[in-house]
Amino acid sequence: MKIPRANNCLICKGSNPKLYCGRDFCPILEKARIFVSIKKRIVKESFSTLSPNIFVGHNFYPNVSVGILSPPEETEEAWLYDAPRYWAEHNFSIKQIVDFRSFLINSRFKQNVYTPKKFFDVIEEIAMASKPVDLEIMLKDKPKFKINFNVDVLPNGPGARLKRVKVTENPKIDIRVEKICRDEIKANDALVLLYKKGFDENFLTKLLSSSLLGLKKQRKLVPTRWSITAVDDIIAKNLMKEIKQYPFADYSAFFGSYLGNYYLILMFPEVYSYELFEIYAPKAEWNISNEVRYVSDYEPYEGRKSYAENCGGGFYSARLALLEKLKKMKRQASCLVLRFVTDEYSVPLGVWVTREAARKALSSKSINISNKELMLKYALLLAKKKFNIELSEILKQSILLRNIKEQKKLTSFV
Repeated sequence: MKIPRANNCLICKGSNPKLYCGRDFCPILEKARIFVSIKKRIVKESFSTLSPNIFVGHNFYPNVSVGILSPPEETEEAWLYDAPRYWAEHNFSIKQIVDFRSFLINSRFKQNVYTPKKFFDVIEEIAMASKPVDLEIMLKDKPKFKINFNVDVLPNGPGARLKRVKVTENPKIDIRVEKICRDEIKANDALVLLYKKGFDENFLTKLLSSSLLGLKKQRKLVPTRWSITAVDDIIAKNLMKEIKQYPFADYSAFFGSYLGNYYLILMFPEVYSYELFEIYAPKAEWNISNEVRYVSDYEPYEGRKSYAENCGGGFYSARLALLEKLKKMKRQASCLVLRFVTDEYSVPLGVWVTREAARKALSSKSINISNKELMLKYALLLAKKKFNIELSEILKQSILLRNIKEQKKLTSFV
């Protein structure tokens, strides 16, 4: 029997200055390092802490797991454990983010989404608070080491069953948040109002998950992964109404990245439409093959009638970033968005990464191009030079480009 040749991990063992896997750090050694660090810090079932957020699971819906997320000790930096917008603005690395999230204990309990009663007063205060809430937590058992990575939600660290929890100091709650949560306002309207007042998506997701928004009789807990996309979708649809009243943008392109997620965004002077291609380089996240793979979803001017199954939450997060930019420009456009996922993105950290990567791309200086042909030529050259990807066959599948080419304009009848 022939014995297989050793793979690169066996040769490298995490000690090679240039890791063979192409990552900035070795995931195997990183997990071992985190385990040792957590084991030293998590030594008891009772502790005082500051909680920045909650987590509502989706398994076994409507009887779900609800968790209070908190570090195992009091720290003034508790807010930094759950601050995706801040991480992106300050270019935090994957390693830094994994470090923060791996120390968040998920003190969980079971709850029916329609009748949230157990520990609900604490959940409510954590959700509404502007800063992490002071708590005393008692667990039924010692937290067990575990870190979950997911394409939709932020990673969570060790989990344990919650026995008791007590708020030890009055939380700081913005009066605007408290008023909207107490009033009889539809959830969609409440989210839009708070977004316009400057509250970010992470905070709005927390409110929606905690059953604090909507008409009183209709309120229920919402799994965190569903809340994230719901918030992105609701805000985007509100922006879309305004954007469709604006004149057309010029031909322009934007390019930028965050954590190995590169966005090339092409704007065409047409009525609003949006198409996303997620292009995975060989050995990038979820692509175990040696070939380029891609998925795509499209939205016409009238909007979608079904969920974007292929790209999932990434479709809605990038769309929100795009519509924010169009509103700022006071323009509408047909927008072809190309996401290139490289092996730099070594572990999935949640859909927020795509939203912030798209925002970074759109905050870069635009490249103004005179016509569609030159725009597409630019895209082909960039994809080849930057990622060694032949984009031409992929673009042939674009519904948006096909519509621009085939759709008759009003000017053709004049």
